[in-house]
Amino acid sequence: MTTANEMNSAKTKPLINLLRGWPNTSLLPVDLVKKASSSVLSNNTVSFSGMLYGPDPGDPRLRENIASWLTNFYRPPKPILSDRITITGGASQNLACILQVFSDPVFTRSIWLVAPVYMLAPRIFDDSGFHGKLRAVPEDEEGIDIEFLYREIKKSEEKAKSDGNNEPKLKPARPWGKIYRHIIYAVPTFSNPSFKTMTLRRREELVRVAREFDALIVTDDVYDFLQWPAGTKARSSSVEKAILPRVVDVDRYLDGGSEREGADGFGNAASNGSFSKICGPGLRTGWVEGTEKLAYGVSQTGTTRSGGAPSQLTATAVAEMLETGELQRYIFDTLQPAYAARYRNMISAIEKYLIPLGMKIPQTDRDVVGGYFIWLTLPPPLKGAAVAKNAAEQNLIVAQGELFEVPGDSEHASFPHALRICFAWEDADKLAEGIQRLAKVIRTMQKDSSGANAAMQPTAGEDSSRKDATKNFW
Repeated sequence: MTTANEMNSAKTKPLINLLRGWPNTSLLPVDLVKKASSSVLSNNTVSFSGMLYGPDPGDPRLRENIASWLTNFYRPPKPILSDRITITGGASQNLACILQVFSDPVFTRSIWLVAPVYMLAPRIFDDSGFHGKLRAVPEDEEGIDIEFLYREIKKSEEKAKSDGNNEPKLKPARPWGKIYRHIIYAVPTFSNPSFKTMTLRRREELVRVAREFDALIVTDDVYDFLQWPAGTKARSSSVEKAILPRVVDVDRYLDGGSEREGADGFGNAASNGSFSKICGPGLRTGWVEGTEKLAYGVSQTGTTRSGGAPSQLTATAVAEMLETGELQRYIFDTLQPAYAARYRNMISAIEKYLIPLGMKIPQTDRDVVGGYFIWLTLPPPLKGAAVAKNAAEQNLIVAQGELFEVPGDSEHASFPHALRICFAWEDADKLAEGIQRLAKVIRTMQKDSSGANAAMQPTAGEDSSRKDATKNFW
């Protein structure tokens, strides 16, 4: 048991927050943004257009520069054209815009969320009228459980047809949009929160399922550029080429591609990109890539048509940073090595302090890892909520697995024995200490649990049902 002196000592420790998914302030490229902003504001041709209402798809120069940058990074068979890109106010804002244009709360049968899911995404779907229609799709070691998705989406489609739900009920027909029967949401690469990367096979299977059932796959690809070799002793700390094609790339080329004969030209995938993780969330600037028709449809959202392209002034500064190549070099020369060092620091501590206690992490055989987060599975009978509560007493904040369940559908994907931790926000020298504190909490809980179980063993003549008395202890 924790003594009063130990509790008081813990409260004097500096707070370590391994929940917050923000970039550390030391990694914000303030000087680059200042230089680019000064440049564009000194040029009236650029600054005037930046401070007025922009064209619906966003700043043309930023669209061109993003297209070139993505082509160099993902290296698709054909160059990515700017017509495939619309500038957004970031991944979350754009998810809401996509739902406004491409979904109908009645006709769209279900929202399928790969779980564990980014914990703030469900609210966006709720706000678009899908409360009660969110479905969890569990993961396996390759990412999405495609067999589960196929089986359940087929059931959903059959029910909709039997109910006579054959056409959009609330949204009018628009030449720039369409209403999909299903929406699928995922974070395929370095997932928030599961830390997994979806395999190429799964990405191809997912696109085929989406095409069969008229679904739109919306992927948050916001961590793709933050990648590095997995080994803690790897010499390199930078990887300048994408490890896998995105789902939107697969849709562009697989089996005749999104422009294949008989297709409607909107495609079945939309890639959400953002500068939040690689430049700064306060920029409120991102992009969506899809087919030309889909990208244009996003640009016709009512708020954009009324208020102009989002982040118009910021877009001109970001365009400047990309055009000079300074942002790309900052990602490869500064961010990737910095996050690699943070990740390796945390993983080394996990291997030393947590793995011996029975903790597990997914996909340990990967050559390349990345992102912001690590997903931990606790040894039974420990539960994430209890660990998080006890960790708080050590001035340590971690995220319990239940936070990442799909509201209303914990039946198909629940995570009571999991934690998510972040290595991006806290100062690098606090990461190992955070893991040591977590290990101390877990060791204490395991000891207390073992003692409680021993104390609860029935003596001769006692009711043997007492063996179950500690089932809900955690």
